[in-house]
Amino acid sequence: MSHLIPLSRVAKLVGQPRHALQEMIRGGALATFDGMVELDELLRAFPDVKWDDDAEFRRVAEIKEKAFAKRVFERALPDKAVLAARLTELGDDYAAAKALLLHYGNVLVWLDEKIEEIDEDASAETHHALHAVRAFLLRNLAEMPVDAAQAQAAIAQERILKIMSAHVTIQPSGHEFFVEGNDTLLEAALRNGVSLNYGCSNGNCGECRARVVSGEVKKVHAHDYVLKEGDKEAGVILLCAYAPVNDVVIEANVAGARDIPVQHLTAKVKSVEVFNPHMAALHIQTPRSQRLRYLGGQSIELSVDGARGRYAIASCPCEDRHIEVQIPRRAGDAFAEAVFSTLKANDSVEVEGPFGEFVLDEDSPRPVIFLAFGAGFAPIKSLVQHAMSLELVESMDLHWLDYETGLYQDNLCRAWADALDNFTYVPHPQSDDLDGVLAAIVMDYPDLHRFDVYAAGTAAQLAQARAHFVRQGLPAVRWFEGATDA
Repeated sequence: MSHLIPLSRVAKLVGQPRHALQEMIRGGALATFDGMVELDELLRAFPDVKWDDDAEFRRVAEIKEKAFAKRVFERALPDKAVLAARLTELGDDYAAAKALLLHYGNVLVWLDEKIEEIDEDASAETHHALHAVRAFLLRNLAEMPVDAAQAQAAIAQERILKIMSAHVTIQPSGHEFFVEGNDTLLEAALRNGVSLNYGCSNGNCGECRARVVSGEVKKVHAHDYVLKEGDKEAGVILLCAYAPVNDVVIEANVAGARDIPVQHLTAKVKSVEVFNPHMAALHIQTPRSQRLRYLGGQSIELSVDGARGRYAIASCPCEDRHIEVQIPRRAGDAFAEAVFSTLKANDSVEVEGPFGEFVLDEDSPRPVIFLAFGAGFAPIKSLVQHAMSLELVESMDLHWLDYETGLYQDNLCRAWADALDNFTYVPHPQSDDLDGVLAAIVMDYPDLHRFDVYAAGTAAQLAQARAHFVRQGLPAVRWFEGATDA
């Protein structure tokens, strides 16, 4: 009986990103069956992996030891009801495996008895064959397979991962993510950058209704929204109130840019980060009960004391209630002037949005080129981080062209390049010859027809860049742009 493991969990077990495994699959180095990897295939493809079956337990133990507050440890573990259900399921699996082994043992006894029975009246030739079969069985049962210890450790680690987290697949979009700790399905989805529909996120509005296609979920939060009996029978739940017990498939809509309504809320300033005299980042936090829904690359309008401005969001939707907005200092921009001079921690800022459709094409498996002109890095940063959280992009190349704002987060981009094997960062110093810079960039991509390009800058910069990329072979439909002066 084969032991199948989902590809996403294989990635966690062997410490490889999904895109690396998918490259192995395309190259024939790793065989899969309906997105699952058989245990023997896993051991064959990764013979050098050291299976550490208590690593996850040690991680939790370290959290417990370091935490001075009890809630930190509790946050690392699943909800107690979910944990109990997962342990019960593990116990059932163990009981089933043990019952099967007992049955196999009985079969071997019956087989031995049958050999004795046949042997009584058998010819010398049959007698020899029967004893050869018996010797073969005894020898192979006594010998431990070469990879038995590895298989045991791999299964043990996979079981620990199943206790600590559950794998979720969203249909029909195909998004996948893990629910860890005591997150609900909604919290985990948002933490992984998956924009599921929701409203209040606390069980009142019913906007996060979804249907459980397979797997088991457990209610971990009470909700006031009343589900109809027909919905309950069909497996409909509220994503904000349920957590998965095991690996589940959920039928739910993933919101696009046009699906997310414009929201109005009041946020608190966490900090103002001044990069240089021309560029600053405003870090704000939304209320616990009113998180802002948006997609990477979108913009919001901010206002304080009558000063108002629209700016690109520079953070990832996966960052919970934290929002980063990068703001260039420009003449006549009263809000920007307030950021540079008067805004401070705990001040209130009015937020409206999101706006714009400069967002990732999540259905595209193609490699991506990101092109940022000066302050256009803000929406590009949001897109890069969103792509990282979704793990959908084969590879990412970031070209940042310096303008008056400078390459103000150059170290962050270099850190991404150091940490990710599918990320390349190329900074470009300020130049009066933009055509020359763009020509040099496109010449590095003789196969531009394979790529998607996301570019952010002024309308003039974007028009100039688009001409170069399309002329070099990029299909026009794969050029996505966000104008910073719109």
